[in-house]
Amino acid sequence: MNPGKLSILAGTHEPISEEDARIVRGLRAGIEDAYEELIARYQQPVFSIVYRLLGNQNDASDVVQEVFLKVFRRIGSFRGQSSLRTWIYRIAVNEAHNHHRWFTRHCCREVGMESGPERPCSLESAPDPGRSPFERALDRENRTLIEEALGRINPDFRTAVVLRDIENLSYEEIGEILQLSLGTVKSRILRGREALRRELTQRLDPGFAEAFT
Repeated sequence: MNPGKLSILAGTHEPISEEDARIVRGLRAGIEDAYEELIARYQQPVFSIVYRLLGNQNDASDVVQEVFLKVFRRIGSFRGQSSLRTWIYRIAVNEAHNHHRWFTRHCCREVGMESGPERPCSLESAPDPGRSPFERALDRENRTLIEEALGRINPDFRTAVVLRDIENLSYEEIGEILQLSLGTVKSRILRGREALRRELTQRLDPGFAEAFT
């Protein structure tokens, strides 16, 4: 590979991988194989994050489509100051938050969350993006309770907990995705775990709930 070409995609952090650089060049050139590779690599993990932030499979599918449309439209502005994965995840989190805010403003007054014919689906029925140790440690009942509890905590805290404890991202990756300092990331994770623990205390075995402290 021509080092000059890769350096165009390098920012103030470590240069992006050769593989990511190849995909970016392909997307910019309109090469169909690059689009297919991007979808194959990132569609499931992006769905996993968006679904867990929204709690509804249909909404998550719609948002994921919008995420990749924005990736395709904005690829020319990608400069490699973070990894391609981090950049895509940042778009995904922002789109999920935008959708949640829109839904809260326009829909919640018309249709109660508990009264509609289509309830949020369980993680059990969502496409499996590769189960994390977090999920394997839980039985079906506990997963359902955690899903419900996640939906009741502050969205900022929920996002941090999902990215760290379910998606197993590093503090540094989360900081880049959310564009926050490491201190703020760690604070949100701690506060999110505490909020989740409080929600679960009355519903789960005390020892299990304490695992989130």
